[in-house]
Order: sequence, then C-alpha cells, then structure tokens
Amino acid sequence: MARQQRSRSLSGNQDILMGVCIIGILTVLVIPVPTWTLDILLTLSISTSVVVLLATIYLKRAVEFAVFPSLLLMMTLFRLSLNVASTRLILSQADAGRVIDAFGVFVTRGSPVVGMVIFLILVVIQFVVITRGAGRISEVAARFTLDAMPGKQMGVDADLNAGLITEAQARERRQGIEQEADFYGAMDGATKFVRGDAIAGIIITIVNIIGGLVIGVAVLGMPVGDALRIYTRLTIGDGLVSQVPALVLATAAGLIVTRTTTEANLGVDLTNQLTRYPRALGVAAAMLVLFGFVPGLPLGPFAAVAAMLAMLAMRSRGAIERERTMAEARRRAEEEATRVTPPEP
Repeated sequence: MARQQRSRSLSGNQDILMGVCIIGILTVLVIPVPTWTLDILLTLSISTSVVVLLATIYLKRAVEFAVFPSLLLMMTLFRLSLNVASTRLILSQADAGRVIDAFGVFVTRGSPVVGMVIFLILVVIQFVVITRGAGRISEVAARFTLDAMPGKQMGVDADLNAGLITEAQARERRQGIEQEADFYGAMDGATKFVRGDAIAGIIITIVNIIGGLVIGVAVLGMPVGDALRIYTRLTIGDGLVSQVPALVLATAAGLIVTRTTTEANLGVDLTNQLTRYPRALGVAAAMLVLFGFVPGLPLGPFAAVAAMLAMLAMRSRGAIERERTMAEARRRAEEEATRVTPPEP
C-alpha cells in the first residue's frame, strides 16, 4: 500500500516537473538570465541530447521510445530559448558565460574564420545530410505504415478467429499497430522542427555578428578589430553550443526512424551482422595491406587496421564453425530421440 502511494506521488511529481520545465523554457525567452544559469542550461541541453542518442541505440523497436517526437519538439524549443538568452547576453554585455566562451576559444584557436568554417560544416552536415535524410525516411515510413495497417489488423483478426491467439493478445497487437502508425506519423512532422532549427541557427549567427559589430563600435566605442574578434568568438561559441546537441538529436532521429524491429539492440545487431561474413573481413584486410604499400601512404595505420580485421575474421570464422558444430549435434540428438526403438522378441 505504501509502495503504491509512493508511486502515485512520484507520478504526480513528474507531471508537475514537466509543467515547470515547459514554463521555464518559455520564461527564458523573455526574462534575462545570468551567465552562470546559462552555463547550467547549456550543459543540461548537451547532456540530454547525449542521453537521448544513447537511448536510441539500445532500443529494440522504435515504438519503445514513443515519446521521442514530443521530446524532439521540446528540445528544439529549449535550444531556441537558450539561443535567445545567449544573444541577449552577447549583445548587451559582450559576455555569454564560460561554456560559450570556452567553445569559441577552443574551436576558433584565435581565428574567427576557422570557427565560422567549422560552424558552417556542422550546419551543412545536420541540414543537408542527416535532417533531410531522416525527414525523407520518416515520410516513407509513415506512408507505408499507414498503408500496411489494414492488412496487419486483418491478420490479427484471422489469428483470433483461428484460435491462435486470445482476445487479450489480439487487443494488445491492435494497440501496437495503432501506436506504430501514430509514432511514424508524429516523426514525419517532428523532423520538420529539426530542419527549421538549423535554419534558425544560421540566421541567429548572422544577426549576432552584425549586431555585435554595430553595438561594439557605435555604442561601446570599440575598435573594429576588437569588436570583430570578441563578438565573432562569442557568436561562433554560441552557434557550436547550440548546433552540437542539435546534430546529436538529428542523428538520434535518423537512427530511430531507420531502426527495424529485432530481438536485440543496435550494437548487438551491428556486431553480429558485420562479423557474419569473415571472408569479407579478410578481403578488406588484404586491400588495406595493399594500400599501405602505395608510395606516399603511411604503412603503419593501414597495417594496424588490417591486423585488427584479420583477427576479427579469424574469430568470426571460429564462432561460425562452433555454431555449425552445435547445430549438427542438436540435429543428431533430435534424430536419436525421435528414432523408434524396435520391439524385443
């Protein structure tokens, strides 16, 4: 009884916490926040995106993370609110906290051009490659899921009428089919927010640089070179801090919409299927060795990777042979068990 009361209290607190988080996100849009608070919120954004990415890796079915479309929308709004807060600090104080400044200093290495190029590369990777591909896959998956929905429901009804499943099992399967259709339909729309987030990041970066130059030179009386150096560093740091979690979440969206229903997670399936053909690993190792002898190419890295692939191929071949031996032993045992013993005279 006490355990049930604690679980109900925890569930109620979770609902309250969710409402507080949404109100907090909206509050950051309009109320200035100090730099230390912005550092905490930026760290929370990065850590949450990493947790979501790792969670998608361990999924067996995409619908196990049915809250992902809503979470993607909330995280996008959260990042945009942090962009607004950081822009307010950059333009008003020329200081956006230690996290943004560290990203700007570490990436730019004293050169604003280097930081801008890296930022544009990340935006192109997210917008052109990952987001567009994930959006297209979501559209196709939603269309095919909806088209296959009547056939799946008819299959459930046929199994129920044939007595292969119970009424409770049929109800559970119907709910799973409906949940899968709803999930892919929601993912089709959620990927649009990720694409819009990438476009907003580019616009915010341009506004920060131009606005920072105008404020630094006209209002604060800075030299043009100092204003360009300070505001470009902060703007690039702000863009990277916002685009890194956006890129991670876009990757998670691509992984979850391309995930097929299996009995294991992504890591197990990837390892088993890549090592299923040891001959391919051996050929790849031989090709790497040949590449290592090409004039001008370093032999060490190619030889090291070739040795790893060769070792993996030998282990894979041994594992396959053991599986075949065990399967043959089981088959013989089943034949011995089913063999009819002749009657005694």
